[in-house]
Amino acid sequence: MRGPRARPRWISLWLPVAWLPVWAFFVVVIIGVHGDVDFHAGALLALRLIVAAAILTPLVQRLAARHPWPRPFRLRFAAIHLVAAAAWSLAWILLHGLITSAMHTRWTLALGVGFGPFLAMGMWLYMIVAGVSYAVRASERAARAEAVAAQSQLAALRAQLNPHFLFNALHTVVHLIPGDPRRAATAAEVLAGLLRVTLEEDRDLVTLDEEWAFVARYLDLERLRFGDRLRVHLAASEEARAALLPSFAVQTLVENAVRHGVGPSVEPTAVAVTATLADGVLTVEVRDDGAGATAADVAASPGSGLRRLRERLEALEALHEDEGGSRRRRSAARLDLATTPGGGFTATLRIPQDPDGDPQEPP
Repeated sequence: MRGPRARPRWISLWLPVAWLPVWAFFVVVIIGVHGDVDFHAGALLALRLIVAAAILTPLVQRLAARHPWPRPFRLRFAAIHLVAAAAWSLAWILLHGLITSAMHTRWTLALGVGFGPFLAMGMWLYMIVAGVSYAVRASERAARAEAVAAQSQLAALRAQLNPHFLFNALHTVVHLIPGDPRRAATAAEVLAGLLRVTLEEDRDLVTLDEEWAFVARYLDLERLRFGDRLRVHLAASEEARAALLPSFAVQTLVENAVRHGVGPSVEPTAVAVTATLADGVLTVEVRDDGAGATAADVAASPGSGLRRLRERLEALEALHEDEGGSRRRRSAARLDLATTPGGGFTATLRIPQDPDGDPQEPP
């Protein structure tokens, strides 16, 4: 899991750009007030003013972090920023003077229209920077709250999915007890191993290799019940085996195929699992050649495994953000189902991976 989230990357990139409109405003004001100043001279003067303001910006950001926006609003908060705005404006005037003096190699404090208007201009700049700082902090708080909510939802869905699987696995053991107590005892031992994994596994994402190791143990349990009626084939590329996907995702799809494809059939039924990684997307297809179903039957099915898996995909997508907290522009994870009566059932899971090929871990 990742640590605390860093400041959004777009903020760092756009801070220099954000000063451009202010610089253009200063150029217009300088040329308008001083009719004898050409564009080149006005642009340089405005640039010095903006550079001085940008250098002092971290002081405003620190003050905003130290004094969060109060709810309800308090006069003490306004007084603090009023005093800070005056002090910051004085520092801005002095720093601009130092920059100008360094350029002319002699002390120069050009106040132009006078000290009062310059002080007011500095305080106006301070208010702009403070307002942006508070807006950014509010955006970060909202993003953190959304991430916490999504994480809580994800944990709840995972907690619902695991008992759903265990209930079905326990049903397999119970089904064996009357006819074959010895195999039922073996199945109970396998189920105990599966239970241990589900209790210890608290990750939202696992590699396909890890997921398949769990699925293989689940299939060992189901083979005790179905015997040769259950035929399973796995084909996965080496790249796909290292890719990440939601824990218990493939197990949910395989369980659905076994329950609805193999269970009702008296003939051997094949369940094929294929996994590929292409263009940064892991595609896992689980297909059975069972009886299939109509779209209406699928919609009316009382089973909750596929529905909860879809909900987990949505919750995970809310957490898949880059280091800075801004969401990547990429296709969302999705689950597609295809079935026809007599034509089997196919579930296709598509999980986008990190652009660098590494799995994306939620924060």
